[in-house]
Amino acid sequence: MSRDLSAINPINLEPAENSASAKPYTWKDFVYITKPGILFSNLMTVFGGFWLASQWTIDGLLLLWTLLGTTLVMASGCVLNNYLDREMDSKMSRTKTRALPSGRLTARAVVAYGIVLGVGGLAMLYTLVSPLAALLGFIGLFVYVVVYTAWLKRTSVWCTTVGAISGAMPPLIGYVAVTGNLDLIALFLFGTLFLWQPPHFWALGIRRKEEYRAAGFPMLPVVRGTAATRVSMIRYAVPLVPVSMMPYLYGAVGPVYLVVAAALGLGWLYVIVKGFKVPEADENKWATKVFVYSINYLMILCLVMVLDTTGGFLANLFQ
Repeated sequence: MSRDLSAINPINLEPAENSASAKPYTWKDFVYITKPGILFSNLMTVFGGFWLASQWTIDGLLLLWTLLGTTLVMASGCVLNNYLDREMDSKMSRTKTRALPSGRLTARAVVAYGIVLGVGGLAMLYTLVSPLAALLGFIGLFVYVVVYTAWLKRTSVWCTTVGAISGAMPPLIGYVAVTGNLDLIALFLFGTLFLWQPPHFWALGIRRKEEYRAAGFPMLPVVRGTAATRVSMIRYAVPLVPVSMMPYLYGAVGPVYLVVAAALGLGWLYVIVKGFKVPEADENKWATKVFVYSINYLMILCLVMVLDTTGGFLANLFQ
């Protein structure tokens, strides 16, 4: 399916929507443009990775710098994502009231804000955490802003899969902040977050399919339809179950985490599979269930991971 994207110019610093008649901005606009909901969910995984590596021997100051530095880097990515997507956002009811497409913030101000956040976050990770943590932060930022937002989000259904690389970096940053290196457990953390993301975002894509179509986003539900998207969800949800359980086999977590990870993964797979029997009129309702389940999955998994690490509350409780 071809679509004309010639009107989208991510380089132009003063699009038409930033007019002299724009409403005045407030400090809240600078907060909301960082997408606090995304920051919070990703910080859970940073915290989980840090705690898993620490095994309850916590360096509080290092944890603080890791969370703060990673927050700034992720906020930078979200701000620059808002800048690059400003014209597309103006075509979607869900996003057209954001500060940039509505004209409350100027493109120049948003770009400068995003760059300052990114440089500050990477500098903090490099000097106060570790060079490896800063490198992972840079890779995540580059993939999210340049590869995902500026390129693939406008051209390919693979945008969600490639973008999942950046979304899987936060737990790695938390983990290497403590260990100083990447090992198998770190790779399992990466794999869990990488496999979790496509079904999560495709569920949102199904709910907002017509909006994404109007805006010109070639997301999988738009280009190939809901049926093909369900099949692709299964391709990620199935391997997510064993990958999420692997930290137990390497002694990083206890049996409670193992059971919870298996139950959560199989439960999510069941919810996705049920979608094959859902009539077209109920597709959005089903997609909402998948999306909500995915958020709860991540929250519960991270919580149990923290509580059931070696020496943790659950590990001691069941000894």
